[in-house]
Amino acid sequence: MDKFRDRSYNMTIQTRHHEQSAMPELSETDRRILAALTEDARLPVTALAERLKLSRTTVSTRLERLIAEGTIRKFTILTRTAEEAAVRAVMMVELQGSLSRQVIRALRAIPEVASLHSTNGAWDLVAEIRAADLRDFDRVLRVIRDIPGVLNSETSLLLDSLL
Repeated sequence: MDKFRDRSYNMTIQTRHHEQSAMPELSETDRRILAALTEDARLPVTALAERLKLSRTTVSTRLERLIAEGTIRKFTILTRTAEEAAVRAVMMVELQGSLSRQVIRALRAIPEVASLHSTNGAWDLVAEIRAADLRDFDRVLRVIRDIPGVLNSETSLLLDSLL
């Protein structure tokens, strides 16, 4: 059974930088596989192998290795709504330590929270928010601030992408 065949996700390829253990070298074949999946992560392994003129076994084995080594760290869904979000923001959140797990669970359940990261410093979490409009954005801010365990927050609207 081809375990990659039914994945209809967009793929996030994240590589490790500045870690103590050296990241494995990527071969030209690995780079070609990653480039093709970055373009269309929904490709079944068979179609990917055909496109790259490789055997299905080679592609499947390489994908398993790339996942095991951490070169491919996760598969994510990117919805049209998230892509078309009119309002994007970054919210820094201070937590009450004893309720941090509950807060994280609550934030993960909010569809407009596109990503969530733990951090160090004055803030405990950083959330990326994507909302349809300012009214929806205001609603999301109120929902987050009402979560038990959220002590403080600071939000910055993202005005333009520069990269």
